[in-house]
Amino acid sequence: MEPLHQLALETIEKNKQAIIFAPSRASAEKTAEDLAKLIDGNFPELEKEILKAAATPTKQCRKLSHSIRKGIAFHHAGLLQKQKDLIEEEFKKGKIKIICATPTLAAGLSLPVFRVIIKSLKRYSGQRGMDWIPVLEYLQMAGRAGRPEYESFGEAICLARDEAEKEEIYEKYVCGEPEEIYSKLAVEPVLRTYLLSLISSGIVYDETTMKDFFAHTFWAQQFQDLQKLESITERMLSLLQEWGFVKISGGERYEETGPEKGREIKTDFVTASSIEKNKERGTGPKLNPTALGKRISELYLDPLTAKHLLNCLHSFNTKNTEQNNEKNGPFSLLQMICHTLELRPLLRVKIKEQEFIQEELTKRCHSLLEEEPDVYDLDYEEFLDSFKTALFLEAWINEKDEDYLMDKFDIRPGEIRVKLEVADWLLYAAEELAALSDHKSVIKEIRKLRIRVKHGTKEELLPLLKLKGIGRIRARKLYASGCKDLGDLKKADLTSLAQLLGKALAEDVKKQVGEEVKEIASGKRTGQLSITKF
Repeated sequence: MEPLHQLALETIEKNKQAIIFAPSRASAEKTAEDLAKLIDGNFPELEKEILKAAATPTKQCRKLSHSIRKGIAFHHAGLLQKQKDLIEEEFKKGKIKIICATPTLAAGLSLPVFRVIIKSLKRYSGQRGMDWIPVLEYLQMAGRAGRPEYESFGEAICLARDEAEKEEIYEKYVCGEPEEIYSKLAVEPVLRTYLLSLISSGIVYDETTMKDFFAHTFWAQQFQDLQKLESITERMLSLLQEWGFVKISGGERYEETGPEKGREIKTDFVTASSIEKNKERGTGPKLNPTALGKRISELYLDPLTAKHLLNCLHSFNTKNTEQNNEKNGPFSLLQMICHTLELRPLLRVKIKEQEFIQEELTKRCHSLLEEEPDVYDLDYEEFLDSFKTALFLEAWINEKDEDYLMDKFDIRPGEIRVKLEVADWLLYAAEELAALSDHKSVIKEIRKLRIRVKHGTKEELLPLLKLKGIGRIRARKLYASGCKDLGDLKKADLTSLAQLLGKALAEDVKKQVGEEVKEIASGKRTGQLSITKF
């Protein structure tokens, strides 16, 4: 028997509970399946609850239900939130003895864990292959064991392949120092977003307040070089001004041109590079958000993402004017939102998928609203990932089920829900930006696409989705039976509708379309009769 299995069974024999941290979702699932085969537990009620958490149980749901029946579960970001909540709750109650999880369970939760077993301290890190995880991540995982409110002590066990790896783990993690914590302001997307937010809220309104604010941040304390820090913030300010999100106005500006330097020009528009000169003269310009910049800040959108969306919307508008409908389909807008920081992590293109993705890209290159990067560009791989993610969203709005999406795109139900929520937010943001930037022709298409993304349906079902209680499955049933719009529903026989939707919902639908409902007589129905009627 493997040491991992021995440790898990020993924990259960002690009437204790454990978390096994695995390096990947697939590894967590496989570990749970293998352990479930070795245990005699029987919790049929948990099996039913896990399956009920999903509207339509997937292969992953069924796999989880088989394990949880034995008191073993796996836990990762691919599960639905209801499933994760159920697992955590039943673990606290003691029914679930072992959770096989990815490191997403390592932070923010206090559970009755006696033993943490770390299957591997290495993770796949792209081009570098397998690499050691940070010490901080190890401490987060090990820290789940022996929580004071549940246990007097706990055990954290790391599995090593051999004696040499055992020594390396001991030196690196048991005796190692955790890494330094760095301010998030050092990351450009965060700095861009915060700077625009500070200007929009009025906290920063000129150069002095901007410098004073950032000088008192944790970032400044770490950075030490205030002059360089100021240079970075001024560069960010220049970008925001260039993109039309911030207006720098008031005061006097000096423009250096050719041999004549220091020539004074009075203007209401000042570039960020001239702020220092204005300060020296005591006539510092004011920083104000434009209407567009303020709305971007209210949407919590990275300004770079906003600029990308605006460029794509302009392209959509231009192509619409040229009446080139092929370039203005839903896929164009889906790829637009997928090539953003907010939708990360994108679906990664695997080696075996390269040929398929390239074929699809060749077919759809004219539908893109941005230029395809050169294949040798550093961001080409990210572009392909965004393209694959857009293909997944397109399959979803074409009514492909979750099992198909998992097999085709390796995306699990929990991940699907998260991606759909972010996609809806980005489409809403695009709609708002379109309204403010005179790209109104695209708004109708975005609104239709938002409904399709929410429900996962083709465009033909949109009229039926206006009704309460009607989702993708019921809408498809109605459409297949000939009820294609609200007019058809008005004409439809109530008894026939009841056969499709159930009596209560059929009556409610009739009321929603403005029709008086007469109660369906008992025993009256169309179609096949019960044998008792003969």
